[in-house]
Amino acid sequence: AFLDLSAVHQIQGTWMGSTILPCSYVPSEGFTQQTLSWSLERDHSSSTIFRRDSSGDHVLLSRFRGRVSVPKDSPGNASLLMESLEITDSGHYTCQITWRSENNSLVKKQVTTTVKVLKVAATKPIIRAGELGLRVPTGARTSLTCEASGSPPISYHWFRSTPEGKALLLSSQAELVMDNLHPSDSGTYYCEAENR
Repeated sequence: AFLDLSAVHQIQGTWMGSTILPCSYVPSEGFTQQTLSWSLERDHSSSTIFRRDSSGDHVLLSRFRGRVSVPKDSPGNASLLMESLEITDSGHYTCQITWRSENNSLVKKQVTTTVKVLKVAATKPIIRAGELGLRVPTGARTSLTCEASGSPPISYHWFRSTPEGKALLLSSQAELVMDNLHPSDSGTYYCEAENR
């Protein structure tokens, strides 16, 4: 159908996770997208959270800044990516697009998706043990990877134990990469995983 928006009626998201609210159409010759907006209706009040027009992209509600975006450079795709979902993000989201035709008339279509953000049972991170006692030739490169399961988001820290029993922080990534190894790099390395 002509300039019809395709979407889904209901989406479940997970607290602190991310989700995509689909909204797309098949671009049609002679019609130019003028504005695209996403609004949220919650507790009988509606507010626009995202708007794209000739001046660019605007996130109008401060609590969504840095958490919502719409793909650029993909004509016809107006889907809303939402990150770091909060329970209060639940509500009815409406994608509305206005096109201008060659004879300067405006066509407006909209579609609504209901979002429910659920709290999953929080689980503390569990680290899967890697191989113990790694032998690496001098001058070689190796990497240690920390992998944990549990409620996202999970942050990682790699440490090295010092002879005095202190912990030396080496990396705040899941992977610790070590180049050009020397005998002095021998020792005990360990990873910590942490979530909310």
